[in-house]
Amino acid sequence: MKNIVIYSTQTCPYCVRAKNLLASKDLQWTEIDVSSDDELREAMIKKAGGRRTVPQIFIGDTHVGGYDDLAALEKSGKLADLLG
Repeated sequence: MKNIVIYSTQTCPYCVRAKNLLASKDLQWTEIDVSSDDELREAMIKKAGGRRTVPQIFIGDTHVGGYDDLAALEKSGKLADLLG
């Protein structure tokens, strides 16, 4: 299974939703909290092609986007394919 990385902050409700969706599928992920680390936030923005909002979710080398993007993948049945 591909590695899942979620860039998040401590007070983000969409981050919680994304993690809950992944947990409901018994998936594991690495969480990177960018709440108070400007260098990590800048790295996230660069990796996410300029997107500044959290969460930013990556599965393997694929930038999924935010929670809405993750939920759309799940709804369409494409999340399982992306996970391999």
